[in-house]
Amino acid sequence: MKRIWAAAALTLFILQLSLTADEGMWTFDNPPRKQWKERYNFAPSDQWLENVRLASVRLNDGGSGAFVSPNGLLMTNQHVASGQLQKVSTPERDHTLEGFYARSREEELKCPDLEINVLVSFENVTKQVQGAVKPGAPDKEANEQRKAMMATIEKESTDKTGLRSEVVKLYSGSEYWLYRYKKYTDIRLVFAAEEQIAFFGGDPDNFTYPRYDLDVAFFRVYENNQPLKTEHYFKWSAAGPADGEFVILSAILGRRAVCSRSRNSNISVTSETRFRCRSGLPGVTRSPRTPKRVPRRHGAREKFGEAWRIPSSGLWASRKGFKTSE
Repeated sequence: MKRIWAAAALTLFILQLSLTADEGMWTFDNPPRKQWKERYNFAPSDQWLENVRLASVRLNDGGSGAFVSPNGLLMTNQHVASGQLQKVSTPERDHTLEGFYARSREEELKCPDLEINVLVSFENVTKQVQGAVKPGAPDKEANEQRKAMMATIEKESTDKTGLRSEVVKLYSGSEYWLYRYKKYTDIRLVFAAEEQIAFFGGDPDNFTYPRYDLDVAFFRVYENNQPLKTEHYFKWSAAGPADGEFVILSAILGRRAVCSRSRNSNISVTSETRFRCRSGLPGVTRSPRTPKRVPRRHGAREKFGEAWRIPSSGLWASRKGFKTSE
């Protein structure tokens, strides 16, 4: 039986759970069906892939998630939920530190500005975008012409469908795809693990596997003030994946999908991503007021209270950014 562990909506990851992982990433429009069939005797149907895509979500705070019940329950990481945990906390109740559990739907906490997106359709618009460039146009003008066409396509799609529409550049501009998302804005916190267990092992564990913590949170998506009826969701497996079992994950990388291979379950970045990290972040990392020093200035949470709680989620994101650039 093939099992799915889901995270979000644009990319398919596959790995063999063993010491030397056989991994890669593919967009939903181009899954490696032949490779899956030859290597793993796995031939997913279009309906199967659609279920994976529609069960997967992205959070506008930055992160991935997945529906795990027919009643709008959504699973993600505690560190992905940390921004909302900070926003629904008070000086009396620090939900990041103490965690949170709603014993009933009435106790679920409405998030002030969280948006959930589900990728409902996609369309290849490469010809339209590339065709907008006039022959002989200088690079700067050509780029502006492509951007103008992308904006036009997005507006026309949004006006026609009412869906959030984004044109995404793939493979350094070799392809352009229009992604249409159904968005939800009534999102309520159901559960989040307390920080000590969610963050056990420290920041580096975010990029390693296996992890020895409980970095998990649950939200519920509402529509018209009622829990969303989710036809597509991932079902729980009490047994979990077996050693060496073929596993597929769905996930999002920023606004774009990329292709990558790696070993030992550590996803390697593409050359373009590595260049952007190394060329764009060194000035930040060399800053004398780098966010890495914030905890030393603020001191212990018990001593500084709100002075620690308020910037803590941003500090975590900064640490993650520095780590990505290393």
